[in-house]
Amino acid sequence: MVDPTVWREFGTPLSPPTGRGPLDGMTVAVKELFDVAGYPVGAGNEQWLAESRPATSTAPVVAALLEAGAAIAGIARCDEFAYSLAGTNSHYGTPPNRRAPNRIPGGSSSGSGSAVASGEATIGLGTDTAGSIRVPASYLGLFGIRSTHGAIALDGVLPLAPTFDAVGWMTRDSGTLLAVGETLLPPCPPRLFEQVIVSEDLTALASPAVRDAVGAAVVGWESDPGLPRVERLRLDTGGLAGWAHAFRTVQGFQAWREHGGWISRHWDSLGPDVRARFEAAANYTEAQWIRAADEVRRIAVAIDSLLGDDLLLVPSASSVAPTRTEASLGGTVIEAARAATFQFTCIAGLTGRCAVNVPLPTTDGIPVGLGIVGPRGRDLDLLRLADRVRAAGIAVGWANARWPGVVTARDDVLDSRPTASDPGNITEC
Repeated sequence: MVDPTVWREFGTPLSPPTGRGPLDGMTVAVKELFDVAGYPVGAGNEQWLAESRPATSTAPVVAALLEAGAAIAGIARCDEFAYSLAGTNSHYGTPPNRRAPNRIPGGSSSGSGSAVASGEATIGLGTDTAGSIRVPASYLGLFGIRSTHGAIALDGVLPLAPTFDAVGWMTRDSGTLLAVGETLLPPCPPRLFEQVIVSEDLTALASPAVRDAVGAAVVGWESDPGLPRVERLRLDTGGLAGWAHAFRTVQGFQAWREHGGWISRHWDSLGPDVRARFEAAANYTEAQWIRAADEVRRIAVAIDSLLGDDLLLVPSASSVAPTRTEASLGGTVIEAARAATFQFTCIAGLTGRCAVNVPLPTTDGIPVGLGIVGPRGRDLDLLRLADRVRAAGIAVGWANARWPGVVTARDDVLDSRPTASDPGNITEC
């Protein structure tokens, strides 16, 4: 039976592969922001869907997956206009979290992630603006990547904030995550990373459960000579709130510029949380945007100066997934979780860097995620590293995890705008 909280459209398959290749036999849950020929883009909003016309062509990134042998399982639900990290939708409901059934799945790529975690798709294709891949991957216990900003074309994808929007995907295992990357990203000769930066000051901003899991992962990392050496640094985290504010201002201004004309005529079509964000976005002035965009560029320079070609380990989300009861309260509960997580997810967004989530084991079976932020343009190297982290036993996936009280999923079911980073600066192979 098709779960309507996960799927807007579902087939067996919905669209067959157009070629053969490394993704033969795999299926894709496509976030309903991507053009799929013959189907309208729904953006997680009933009224938007009702007014949309079927796409006449398929987004190039989706077409590339089909050409590599994957089939489209279906079009997956998402948070409205991708303007949320919760995974809740007032129109269609909240997709399930199979590893923590009483908790939300995270968003905005909620349906894509839930479909993968439930074994109904091999690949969850989505977007990541402020964490919309990394947060559901963390909450659902999946591997996931936000690609370097500009590395994969967003043609045929409904935007939210073009300065930060990036393609991403989730899988149950690190090998599949890499296989998708090898399909979508330009080929690069492998290069090893030399160093990863860890800051307990950053990790301390997360909840105790996340701090403990990340701390154990770092200890395991340090004990494995095959992984980049760990450099522990003290960092002043007092400016993170300002970083997140600059990010939200640019994101909100651009979101309103993209969708404000339509939303101003359809306020009542929005759920309360997303409506509140658009109401705030509508009040940003161009002067505020320009100041925030300048601040984003300054922050990006500072982060690049610190990290260079090194990696940064951070929690992918500030806590385990909130419970469905907590999420049903909306408002301050959801915003508090979003604001806390923003402190971690905004780092990759502000710099345009790639970042992966690797799922960590926990004693109580509730998933958490380790975020590894990498240099721009070294997405494939980062994916290879994620596979080595899994092989070292630090990260766990569906294939080898033991999650108490949870049934393992089946594997057989298958312009001229200010930017945080100039795609021309992406590291060349």
